[in-house]
Amino acid sequence: MASALASDGVYLRDTVRTAVKLLVVGPFAVGKTTYVGTLSEIRPLRTEETMTQAGALVDDLAGVSGKSTTTVALDFGRLTLSDELVLYLFGAPGQQRFTQVWKDIAHGALGALVLTDSRRLEQSFEVMSLLEELDIPYAVAVNSFDGAPAFPGAELRDALDLLPETPLVFCDARDVTSSTQALVTLVEYLLNRNQENA
Repeated sequence: MASALASDGVYLRDTVRTAVKLLVVGPFAVGKTTYVGTLSEIRPLRTEETMTQAGALVDDLAGVSGKSTTTVALDFGRLTLSDELVLYLFGAPGQQRFTQVWKDIAHGALGALVLTDSRRLEQSFEVMSLLEELDIPYAVAVNSFDGAPAFPGAELRDALDLLPETPLVFCDARDVTSSTQALVTLVEYLLNRNQENA
């Protein structure tokens, strides 16, 4: 029987037996914090700080207008899928200076969703390389930004140099439905991989 506290959406039900850790990663200012916040059933943990003039020397703000805060450690959210299964979403900071934090957060993750921006695709290569180095399977979600160019999926796959089996989807990190579909695509991919490797 679930605890009385579980019904308020904060505490886990007593029946939960499996927790799955998934990463939400991508370059700086691609929508990771928004994505985790959109899907989390609890108030997400955010470690955002106001960007300073000193940070402008190390954070590339090209193509990112109006960005005033940045994640300095992680974003954390939770999504209960059933009485027995819960997903933990860990959003990692996108700047290179946080690579060690990023690697620490990645420990124990089953897979990752790489958010990317069609205006700055080249910035996704470092993130995908890190995932491959850590042997973490991933799917790619092209996040929707106002005024961003729209490219066909085949062109984006070529530009990102994705393997044929790597899923590529489009989403809007502000929208629950498309964000959920991106997560479903990742989970289905991970399940299929596990079945093939069993």
